Amino acid sequence: MKIIAVKDTDSVLESLRPQPDENLKRKVAAIISDVQRRKDKALREYEKRFSKANPKSFKITRAEIKDAYARVSRTQIEAIRLAKKRLEKSENLIKKQLQDITLSADGIKINKTFSPLDSVACYIPGGKARYPSTVVMSVIPAKVAGVKRIVAVSPANPKGMVDPLTLVAADICGVNEFYKIGGAQAIAALAYGTQSIPKVDKIVGPGGMFVTIAKSLLSSVVSIDMIAGPTELAIIADSSADPALVAVDLISQAEHSSDTTCCLITNSKFLKEQVIKLLKKRTDSIPRADIVKQSFKNNGFVAICKTEAQMIDLANNLAPEHLEIMTRNPQKIAGKIRSAGLVLVGSNTPSSASDYLLGSNHVLPTSGFGKTRGSLGVLDYMKLQTRIESSKNSLARISKYMKAFTDAEGLPNHYEAVRKRL
Repeated sequence: MKIIAVKDTDSVLESLRPQPDENLKRKVAAIISDVQRRKDKALREYEKRFSKANPKSFKITRAEIKDAYARVSRTQIEAIRLAKKRLEKSENLIKKQLQDITLSADGIKINKTFSPLDSVACYIPGGKARYPSTVVMSVIPAKVAGVKRIVAVSPANPKGMVDPLTLVAADICGVNEFYKIGGAQAIAALAYGTQSIPKVDKIVGPGGMFVTIAKSLLSSVVSIDMIAGPTELAIIADSSADPALVAVDLISQAEHSSDTTCCLITNSKFLKEQVIKLLKKRTDSIPRADIVKQSFKNNGFVAICKTEAQMIDLANNLAPEHLEIMTRNPQKIAGKIRSAGLVLVGSNTPSSASDYLLGSNHVLPTSGFGKTRGSLGVLDYMKLQTRIESSKNSLARISKYMKAFTDAEGLPNHYEAVRKRL
């Protein structure tokens, strides 16, 4: 991991900000264009190239789902049901706050209502890894919102099979259609539609760089939730923190993939030394050690700050996906955090637990987008619909001011549309 002595946060962020990979963008754009043009034929070729799979049909059948149940344990099913129950509780509490609003004044009636989207697709990372928890996180808010058509997609393995627990989770959570496709080609198929896969109104869920770039490039064609790329974890910790807990939490997120970003923000040189020592010791013997080591080497860093205020400033400007706070007074610091996908307060709130069973959502913004939004939730699956009705008297009352606006903006026909009614 890099060691960075923080003098000013802007220069630190500039040195850490990854440069866009234009070559990768061109590759993704080519895949998108090919799928738009050749549809299912292109999908089959890309699945064979990237997943080594050659499925006869992209759509998961009831027989495959039934077989999946036979391949998972009762405890795994109970874990899915518990995660579902806890997330449902959180999302239902939010939905209950979404009351319809009606405003009547001066002959104008405005009505605002929250309505569910018609169709969404949930991208579930797969292939070498498996993420049934992401099924829960992306599907349950859609069910709570009342979305009619919920689609899930996930890459198949070389045998053409999707992880059985992922299929079981999809069935338990109420997915309507499941397709075994992945990568940029899956995003293109969902955006444009193919012979086998009808298009959707919105695509949600995390993914690797191909998926993230594809979502970004297609955001003018289909609605997306956010940029939710490779995992990020930052930990604010002072001399009171347990270095062993800091180390295991950094490792827990680094094991996702070699392109994750995990960092420690501290004002304690002693803590820094202890954490670095523990990381070197632990990464020699842990499972997935190669991935963890590569992640730390590629993107990991420790930022040494002079003051608590500087630690807070760096965290707010970094806007990480997950931000843990392990300090003497974590609640105080949490109150000053404005920019993070998810803030985890205190030594007993590890980000790994929030990934599964704390009742929060683990689909979170990355790449600095924690400055402008939080986790995926029921609001991402709903639209605020506005209806308005005006009387002739209300038009008469605004006519003079309407003309002032339209004259200023050089749009006389806007005013004529009102004047004609009077």
